[in-house]
This record gives sequence, C-alpha cells and structure tokens, in this order.
Amino acid sequence: IVADMPFMSYQTSNEQAIANAGRFIQEGGAQAVKLEGGVRSLERVRSISEAGISVMGHIGLTPQSVHQFGGYKVQGKNDLNARQIKEDAIKLQQAGVFSIVLEGIPKDLAKEITSSLDIPTIGIGAGPHCDGQILVLHDMLGFSTGFVPKYVKVFANLGILMKNAIDTYAKSVHSGTFPGEEHSYQNKKRTLDKAERSKAG
Repeated sequence: IVADMPFMSYQTSNEQAIANAGRFIQEGGAQAVKLEGGVRSLERVRSISEAGISVMGHIGLTPQSVHQFGGYKVQGKNDLNARQIKEDAIKLQQAGVFSIVLEGIPKDLAKEITSSLDIPTIGIGAGPHCDGQILVLHDMLGFSTGFVPKYVKVFANLGILMKNAIDTYAKSVHSGTFPGEEHSYQNKKRTLDKAERSKAG
C-alpha cells in the first residue's frame, strides 16, 4: 500500500515531511509513501528514506504541479525537458526511492529511463516499456466524463449503466412505482390465544 502524500504535506520542511509520512505508516496502514517531483524533492525523499520509510518517486506530469505546466500536457517532448526528467529519475534512485512513477511522457523516453535504472518504473500514460502500469479505476470502468486522456482504455463502461440505473430510480420515485408493496414493511397480524383473550375482556 503506497500512500500518495497530498500537496503541502511535505514541501515545507524535512521535519514536516517525516512527520506526515510517519502518520501514513502508523495511522493509515501504508507500507510506503509517494512524493511528486524530481530534483526539487530530493532532500525530502532522502530525509524520509533515512527515517526508515520506503519512498516511491513520481516524475513527468505531476498532478500537484499541473498549473505550472499549463494544464495536463505531455512532458519531455523536447530534448531539454527530456534530459531533465531522465536526470530526475537517476537522482531519485540515488536518493533512495524504491520505484518511480512515470506519468505523461513519450514512450521512448520512458523506455530509456527504465533501462537506465536498477529500480522498477510504473507507467501511466508512458507507453508499454515500463516495468508496471497504472490505470485509474474510474477511467478503467468508464466512470469519467468529459475529457479522457489518450492513454486511457475503458475496460467496462459502467458509467452508462450507473447513469441509466439512477435515471430509472428517479423516474420510479416520481411516478410512485417505487417503493411498492414488496419494498415496504408490514405489521404482522397475530391471533390472540385464550389467555390473552380473557385478559382483554
């Protein structure tokens, strides 16, 4: 179980980062924590790792910093950005992470990073060459509405089934067909025995 440390739960100081990571382990039942960011997160990663807590890295498109990127855009498309992401991966490994999430980067860059590391890479929108894959449950099951990223594959469109079920429920309530007799509790009639009848007069 890897707990994704929320925005501003580790950025302020090493002490804050260690304390919050420790709470995930002690109170949340996590076995490791995940931090976003490359070179800028190295000090926090090293401090948490040295405190005896396993750390997973996360580079490329990092959702907590998405506004700095100008939105949900693929990262590492130019040489300079690609070199920075690769450097981030190598330095995170040196800082002690046990694996790295690669999100929203070209597949060739993900392949190059994966082959250059001794630790596993986990891809989300990073192509087929990572050691493992992530797909958000809501995306996989078709619950997401609006924009759907290119890397998402819907394995079951449960969102439509859910919407249809909710619409049918609402219509049934408005029309008065639900709840019906079969969904309502009844008082059981019981026959009074002789003793109870005599007491009742």
